[in-house]
Amino acid sequence: MSRIIVVGSSNTDMVVRSSKIPQPGETVLGGTFQIYAGGKGANQAVAAARGGGEVTFIGKLGMDDFGHRAMEGLKEEGISTDYIFKDETNASGVALIVVNESNGQNAIVVAPGSNNALSIQDINSSEKVFAKASVLLVQLETPIDVVGRALHIGKKNGLKCILNPAPAQYLSDALLKLVDIITPNESETEILTGLSLSNEKEIKRAASILLNKVNEAVVITLGSKGTYCVTKSGEAFFTSAYKVEVVDTTAAGDVFNGYLVAALAQNKGLREAIIFANHAASISVTRNGAQSSIPLLEDLTLNNNKK
Repeated sequence: MSRIIVVGSSNTDMVVRSSKIPQPGETVLGGTFQIYAGGKGANQAVAAARGGGEVTFIGKLGMDDFGHRAMEGLKEEGISTDYIFKDETNASGVALIVVNESNGQNAIVVAPGSNNALSIQDINSSEKVFAKASVLLVQLETPIDVVGRALHIGKKNGLKCILNPAPAQYLSDALLKLVDIITPNESETEILTGLSLSNEKEIKRAASILLNKVNEAVVITLGSKGTYCVTKSGEAFFTSAYKVEVVDTTAAGDVFNGYLVAALAQNKGLREAIIFANHAASISVTRNGAQSSIPLLEDLTLNNNKK
């Protein structure tokens, strides 16, 4: 088993499936409505645990039914919840998601709630757990100063620090210097670099820009086109995606990141870890929901011939 810390958000996802995603001012009569456990941090923690990792999740939940359900769900996954803090003021985070039934694409609005109340003090009070870990994974659904503090403590304790810069926002060079591996998708890469990833040349150029700001590697996830990775040691390679029938892309990036850190914490090489994570993400998009779509390790074995 590996030791992984995930610092991030936990949300309850309220999902409506529809024939299309509404334009501004448009009302669309949707189909089924379902509620799932979600939030980028919690999703990635669950994915890392199902990928074989020993995971501690650091986050903040409201004292409401959504928060209680989220806590119990994480415990059921074998994730340590000792450093999940309780917020007596704010409601737990909620995400409203519309999924296009024809192609599985989605549009998401998040009400962060208690996730926005996760504080530097909370991270500082969790520092002792960092000394026992080997990998830290963070995203951007909690305050940026909290993300920075977690990365700082992670580096101080010798952890490999992975940043999934989602949802995308401005990131200072000082923060990026604390990051070993950054894992943006196409739109996040475009926001971070100002480049349009319209062709292979632009993908490589954008990755090079980001590589100059982090310590080890850049892994750009390209959806159905797979991934592109470039490292400070001189490696540069594309990996292909698995061909599947897409149902719902919600949490595919979270599954990728969780499985990636699970593999890295087990001392797999970066290329092997990316292939492992791609496989898991490809299975997740054939299922509905966020955490409900995350595969188990045995699912990867069963689907190993579907690339």
